Amino acid sequence: MIWGKRGSEVQRSALAEAEPLEAVRLAVDSAAAGRWEALDDLVEALIDVDAGDDEVAARSALTLVAGVAGVVDRLDRHARQAPWSGPYQESPVRRVGARFSEATSGPVAMALASMHGDGRIRERAVAAMVDRPCPETMPFVVLRTGDWVKPVRDRARAGLALLLADDPGGYLPAVLPMSLRLDARLRGGFAVTQVRAALLSGPAEVRRGLLGSGDARQRRFVFDIFLAQGWLPLPELMTFAQSDSDVRIRAYAAEAACRAAVWTRRHDLLRRLARSVRAEVRVVALTGLVRVGQDGDVAAYLDDDAPLVRAVARDAARRVGIDAREHYRTATGAAEPALGAIAGLAETGSASDALLLRRLLTHSHARIRAQAVRSLRLLEAIVAQEVLPLLRDSSPAVVREVTTALRPVAGTVPPSLLWQLLGDARVELRRSGYRLLRGRSVDVQLRAALILTVDSDPRLAERGKADVTRLARDGARTTWRRTPPPELSVTAVQHGELTAMAARAAAAIGEVTSRMLTTWLADARPGA
Repeated sequence: MIWGKRGSEVQRSALAEAEPLEAVRLAVDSAAAGRWEALDDLVEALIDVDAGDDEVAARSALTLVAGVAGVVDRLDRHARQAPWSGPYQESPVRRVGARFSEATSGPVAMALASMHGDGRIRERAVAAMVDRPCPETMPFVVLRTGDWVKPVRDRARAGLALLLADDPGGYLPAVLPMSLRLDARLRGGFAVTQVRAALLSGPAEVRRGLLGSGDARQRRFVFDIFLAQGWLPLPELMTFAQSDSDVRIRAYAAEAACRAAVWTRRHDLLRRLARSVRAEVRVVALTGLVRVGQDGDVAAYLDDDAPLVRAVARDAARRVGIDAREHYRTATGAAEPALGAIAGLAETGSASDALLLRRLLTHSHARIRAQAVRSLRLLEAIVAQEVLPLLRDSSPAVVREVTTALRPVAGTVPPSLLWQLLGDARVELRRSGYRLLRGRSVDVQLRAALILTVDSDPRLAERGKADVTRLARDGARTTWRRTPPPELSVTAVQHGELTAMAARAAAAIGEVTSRMLTTWLADARPGA
């Protein structure tokens, strides 16, 4: 959402025409990334829901607010701030205090009042949410457990502890996300401590439900508790290690499963994990096989795609008498070498092995060509004239690797070729040309960046705009600058071309940058 005067008016018009709950949903989406106007619009939408006296709708609205990470927290921080001008010089949350009643207010009014600037109103709102609890208001109670006012904080902490002890299944799912967000704050650790205690003492089905739901931070927190308490049997650890979507959980589960397999001499389980498609699982499994003395099995992974797996395999190969360097030389000389073998030769070989790699620069498979260029770069055996033809390779990955390899010797690349690449129809070639032009003189960098600011690819255009801004700021004359500005040495013809390009790019780079660039170019005019 792009905010400004016009954007705010359009947003408020859409909210006014929508149904109350739909208005809340729209406001939540805008508030997740918008400025303060979006948060005020969200409060107004919530007040409209509260005015309907429909508790089901009110609880649904609070669910929408709590369902997007960070919105409750941003709303709380924003509630006690007011802009200097505009339609919301008084925050809408402050108006809630006048209509809040401890006995009759609904969930939305209680939640909004809990963010009021007056500590007495916050304390009464917390008391009301604890006396008439529902899961939808729990994130707001959790926020107040870290309140800077002690009576508010104590009331929220006592209520949270009692609710979690009485009904962990009903309140843990609502409390856990906000508790983890507060954990790093001053006075924020209490909620996490209560959540951990509720998980340890609560029903097993509640813990299981939380283990398989929520975002990555929540799942990791619950998984760590399961792992520390030994609640996961070996078959379940194997399942997590092989199929979980979170890399940290996979790695921790694999480590625990391999440790148990080593203790119980279950070599079959270690071999099974060693065949995993996940590198972090394979390396732990191979480490386990090394610990039980199965070096021969581990050495078979010399050509693995993962660098750490190859390192473990080379250590095992040394113990069983295999020369890893000779193995890689032989494997790289095959008609269809494995990518891991090519990378392994770069890790163990020297510049004398470059001949084996250079013949792969014309291989029919793009991934092999890309790996060959990468390996030659790691061996510091790049010859610019040999890889220049690959700058126009059909594979973006090859172009990317050649560009990286040529950057240290970009001065040896013909400038005409780089300007041709910068004007090519393929986005990866334009990116390559620009990367190789960036290390040249100031006038070349400025010309290339100005060309890029109007590129059809948004990411390239943003890169060009950022570099033009940097150059213009460096070139602007300021009284505080201790280092001299970059020298823009150009002929009269080149100066005219840069001036024309700056005019064409003015809309893209913005008024401020355009003004600085114009001033810099005027100062750099030949004969000025």
